This record gives sequence, structure tokens and C-alpha cells, in this order.
Amino acid sequence: MLDIVEETDVVSGRHTDNADKYLAIMLIKMGMEVVVLFFSSQKLSTSFLGRCSLSIVLADSVMVLLFSCLLFLGPERYLVSLCFILANASATYEALPLPLICLGLLDCCLEGTYLGKQSAFYKFLRHTALTLLVWILAVIYAFGSVKSDLMRLDYQERLSVLVCEVRESTLINYFILGLFSAVGFTMLPFYSMIPQWVGEANRISEAREERENQTSDLLFTSTNCTETKGIEDNPPEETAYPRPPLWFSLILGFSLTWMLYLVVSVVCILLSFGIPAYITVNLLWVECTNSFLTGMMFWANSNKQGPYSLPESECPWPIYWHLSKGTQQQPFPAAVSNPSKEKSHTLLYV
Repeated sequence: MLDIVEETDVVSGRHTDNADKYLAIMLIKMGMEVVVLFFSSQKLSTSFLGRCSLSIVLADSVMVLLFSCLLFLGPERYLVSLCFILANASATYEALPLPLICLGLLDCCLEGTYLGKQSAFYKFLRHTALTLLVWILAVIYAFGSVKSDLMRLDYQERLSVLVCEVRESTLINYFILGLFSAVGFTMLPFYSMIPQWVGEANRISEAREERENQTSDLLFTSTNCTETKGIEDNPPEETAYPRPPLWFSLILGFSLTWMLYLVVSVVCILLSFGIPAYITVNLLWVECTNSFLTGMMFWANSNKQGPYSLPESECPWPIYWHLSKGTQQQPFPAAVSNPSKEKSHTLLYV
């Protein structure tokens, strides 16, 4: 695909360059990513894909800085530089999705193994090293295959444009189309029960939050652990209804979280908007992919390890495990507390 760098009206001789427009696009992208970071900051440091999300924000910041610097150069100088940045950035971002998906899946598979149980420091080193390796390979691939030459195109002898060849991420397009189609087709046979199941999932989520709040309050007001134990032994009342299979319950949780993003992306693909890779490779896609991979591993391990076998992602998987299995089978865990602190509070009130 081609990005328009400069337009020239041959009749009037008016020149219009688009450097400020590309800067505005990257600022909008960064604003969206700041919002995602705000809601996901606690989860981004616990996985490989979370570390990659932070690196993408850093790379976008570098692009914003470069675009801002170009505005201080004359048009004769920054047009070539702008094309060089756009072409290499799109090629670099295009090379990221495949290794991110593969290494993200590997990271999920290692979660329950010895490597997954290492200290946070060793996980940080491993994730950082893998992230740097992915970026280095992507940059080498980009500089070895990209063409950053400006091309001039004339339209009806009136409009002349300077364009730069950039790349879009075909893999992300196929990934989103496949994910959207799979979710849509699997939900069709159960469409009549979906509203009831969604309502039940909301009830379970509210009961879980209320239980955690009550348990937290009791740690500071109870003189012994009798009341806390009573809460843990009395899970929320269950409603009699046909429960969804576990695999569909997890798909339902994923779709409720990410369907809006998938729908917007599919519409853009079907309308042939032609979005370059440095835009489509963003934190929304990374977090959506992380939720998909984590959900698959959660489904594979939940029968053996229960609903709390993996750290929570953007999708509250334990809620939808209970939607399928019931809250009586494995009640919600009490809020984690420090036994020594709990004992000290008990002595204080005695």
C-alpha cells in the first residue's frame, strides 16, 4: 500500500505535505495505548506479551519524537526522511505479530512448569531478553527488505503526489477475521441462552466482589476467624438453569470483552481501509491476543487445577468457569491476607 507524503495541485501550484497528519495519527494511537495501560498496568508486567506491550508504547514514543523533529526541517529534507521512517516502521511492525503469538503461547504453556514458577526477577529478565530479541530480528528484517524511495504519481495532469510504499500486517488481518468468524459461528447454536448466561455471569461477579469486600472487612473487625470461615463455607446461592459447556463459557467471556474491538477491525478490513502495520500493531491487539492465548491455556488446565490456575487477564476467566461448573463445586477464595497481621488484629481487639 502507499502513504501520501505530499500533494501538489499543478494548476494552482499549492503544495500540501502530510507530516503533521502522521504525527496526529501517532498521537491518537499513543493516547489510546495510555488508556489501555491505565486499565492493564498491573497485568502487563507479569507476562511476555505484557512486556511486549510496554515495548510497543516505547517504539511509538520514538516515532512521535521523530515526526516532531521532522517538522523543524525544511520540506526538501524531511520528505525523504519521512518516507524512510514510514517504510521502515511499517516493515518492522509487520514482522512482530508472528513471533509475538508464538512466544506468547510458549509463555502461557510455561506458566505451570518450573520456569513459570521462578521468581519475578527471573521472569522479568526472560521476558525482557525475548522482547529485545524479537525487536532486533524485526529491525534487521525491515532494513534488509524495505524500499524507502519516494515515488511520484500524476492524476489527470492536475494533481501530483509523492507517495511512499508501506506495509500492512496481513497476519493480523487474517487473525482477526478468523477469531471473529470462530466466535460468531460458535455462539449461533446457543444464541437463545446467551442473555440468561450473561445475567448469571454478572450475578456471580457481583457475589464474588461482595464476598471479597466482606472478607476484607472482617479481617479488621472480627475477634476471631469464625465469621470468616462461615462466609467461606457458604457460597452464593445458585440459580437452576442449563449450564453452558466450559469451552463455550470461556468463549462467551472472551466475546463480551473483545467483540467491539473485533467488529471495528473486521469492518475496517472489509471496507479495505488499508491501515499500515505501525497502526494495527497496538496494545489492543496485543491484549486481545493475550486474552485468547490465556483463555486456551485456562481451558486446558482448569479441569486439573481449577478456576485459579492462571493469573487473570482482561477476561475474568474464573467467573466463567463458575458459570459452567457452578459456585458450589469450588467456592471463591477468600481475600489473601497475612496470617501474622490477622493475629495481631485479633489480639488488639481482645
